[in-house]
Amino acid sequence: MKFCTPIIGTLVGILLTGCATRGAGYVPLVDMQGQSEVRFQNDLRECQAYATQRMDAAQGAMAGALLGAILGAAIAPRGYRGNVAGHGAAVGAIGGAGAATDNQETIIKRCLAGRGYNVLN
Repeated sequence: MKFCTPIIGTLVGILLTGCATRGAGYVPLVDMQGQSEVRFQNDLRECQAYATQRMDAAQGAMAGALLGAILGAAIAPRGYRGNVAGHGAAVGAIGGAGAATDNQETIIKRCLAGRGYNVLN
């Protein structure tokens, strides 16, 4: 099982790197018919700024990792607590980062929709 720990850590790192291009930097697909590009860029920056006020992927990953480690250690049999806690931390980090990223994207979409844009994706 000691062989699996570095592999899991590497996979978590790769997956979290992918989250860096999403979240508060997200640019949704918007129907621009009848809309000014300059106004859209200003509104997008403001909506992205609102999204940064919420938990980002790194913070979500840390919170998820902590919760996963605690739950893993709590439910694991005595001799396997460290191993299960490590796996729980990895799974929690991935889940926490994904949830935080999705939340920021939703904020951006709703913000733009509230400003009159037809957000397609």
